[in-house]
Amino acid sequence: MDELAKYNKERWEELAQADVQYSRPFLSLDETTARQVVDPHGFLGEITGKQVLCLAGGGGQQSAAFALLGAQVTVLDISETQLQRDQQAAQHYHLTITTEQGDMRDLSRFADNSFDVVWHAHSINFVPTTQPVFDGVARVLKPGGFYHLSFHNPFTQGVDDAKWNGIGYPLNQPYVDGAEIMLEEVFNNPDWEVIDQQGVVRRIKGPREFRHTLSTLLNGLIQRGFVLRHFAEETSRDPTPTPGSWEHYKLVVAPYLSLWATYQPTE
Repeated sequence: MDELAKYNKERWEELAQADVQYSRPFLSLDETTARQVVDPHGFLGEITGKQVLCLAGGGGQQSAAFALLGAQVTVLDISETQLQRDQQAAQHYHLTITTEQGDMRDLSRFADNSFDVVWHAHSINFVPTTQPVFDGVARVLKPGGFYHLSFHNPFTQGVDDAKWNGIGYPLNQPYVDGAEIMLEEVFNNPDWEVIDQQGVVRRIKGPREFRHTLSTLLNGLIQRGFVLRHFAEETSRDPTPTPGSWEHYKLVVAPYLSLWATYQPTE
């Protein structure tokens, strides 16, 4: 584990222990709502018996949904606390979920062609280059397997959603692939705001984050034999949000993007 991984692991341990929303296991799912969590567009078909890797996706959310649908689920995450939430969900539903602590850039513990689905949670922006991640995913996915990837919109990453100036949200960082997002240069307080389930607000220093340009992401997948099946943008569903609010920000820009691809190697 290199210095970046150690640093981000420490940050995620504190965030998870502070009850950040991504660490709250989904404990009220049934088969219908589980399908909405992991397969709202119906790409996967029958999931029972499929081998699924939730990559850098601890927290007891997607892992629980896949397990309820009958998949054999493995979770790889850098944070032991996040993985404990997956085991909490497994115990709640009386299911089995395998948890592995590790870095998303190193999938060497898994055999070639061992998964039908790799669900990659919103985490690739915590590593400076996509290359080792995409190489690993391509190796462990079976031909014809599905890869779901969620990531920050690289065009708006680093924009302060609280700095509405009456005209727009200032965009002021260079669009450079692999560049670290220096939040202290954008936000007055670069810490993450965590609101626990009792409504208590805490500010906690977040992990290091990096920009990956859209061309790097898409071409990186294409070069490895992935075929894009679906692309989605997260925007506000509120047509008249208050200017300067998070929903208004999402009405102006799409902060989060995701895609589905199938692995179809040519060789």
